[in-house]
Amino acid sequence: MFESRSQITGQQRERRLPALALSWLLLVAAALAALSCTAAGDGNATVSAATQTAPAATLAPSVTPVPPAPSPTVLAPSPGAAPTRAATATRLPSPTTSPTRPAASPEVSPTVVSPVYACPPTIVPGETPVYRYRVLATYPHDETAFTQGLVYTDGIFYEGTGLYGRSSLRRVEPETGEVLQIYRLPAQYFGEGIALHGRRILQLTWQPVAGQDTAGFVYDRDSFELLDTFFYPTEGWGLTHDGTRFIMSDGTATLHFWDLETLEEIGQVLVHDEIGPVPCLNELEYVQGQVYANVWQTDYVAVIDPATGSVTAWIDLAGLLESAGPAPSADVLNGIAHDVEGERLFVTGKLWPWLFEIELIEPSARIHLPLIGG
Repeated sequence: MFESRSQITGQQRERRLPALALSWLLLVAAALAALSCTAAGDGNATVSAATQTAPAATLAPSVTPVPPAPSPTVLAPSPGAAPTRAATATRLPSPTTSPTRPAASPEVSPTVVSPVYACPPTIVPGETPVYRYRVLATYPHDETAFTQGLVYTDGIFYEGTGLYGRSSLRRVEPETGEVLQIYRLPAQYFGEGIALHGRRILQLTWQPVAGQDTAGFVYDRDSFELLDTFFYPTEGWGLTHDGTRFIMSDGTATLHFWDLETLEEIGQVLVHDEIGPVPCLNELEYVQGQVYANVWQTDYVAVIDPATGSVTAWIDLAGLLESAGPAPSADVLNGIAHDVEGERLFVTGKLWPWLFEIELIEPSARIHLPLIGG
């Protein structure tokens, strides 16, 4: 029994030895496989990291990478492309303009050049009242006088005339048009508007001469003696005063205010109607709190509130010259004078043979004597 069991055990051992050997071989193979898997796992981790940092290049290498967004300094995108936020934010809107004149701007930056307006402007009164006129009297006027300024006081006209070589300051008898006194400007000056304040008469000239600013002259009212010369940086067109300051036009839509004594500029206002700025303001006259201004190359006189620059009314003088007869050499309407004591209004023009006393007719056709606001 013992022998038989011993034989069986030996036989079993003989059968188990190959199995154990096979097991050891399997264990060694597994260990080697584990080592191989560990090395392969490190490689896969590296690939995975590369995939996370550059997915487009790794996952779709045939697709061209998207270029970076345009720089914010680019104002206009490529044609057909949608505008970027930067382009939309930095592009300025197109300026809003009226059908006839640029819209008024409440304030202009010192670095921005003001628009240059063409004369004559197109005037569309709209809701602004338009006054007509009735001729009360017609007086002779020197048809060689290129009228640039006109003042009435103490029964006499003072007139400033223009053109190179023909500019002058005159004292004129109203009833006959006779020139009672004259001062002729040097030929290099083109005379412009005049204003009388106290015992002085001021006269503007048009443009700079000899590289200086534009010159103006101060005369003694009685003798026409030249008392002083002053200078200003703009062109000179029209001149008047309201008793506290001189008011001057330069052919644009701006009225300048000057100190009565020093003649230094102390303010300005932009003249505008309901459409926009009203340029080409020429000869001026102060009438009962308003500034009357010829608008160059038109038949209109603008009635202006000097505090705001707003055109409160228009005076349409179309047909005035023709009402007195043919005047083939006449130029444009220019020249307004107000008789304060007699409450009369006079108008004439450059090279006109007549000077007219008029009354104004309100838009409702009621006759208002003799002036607006009286």
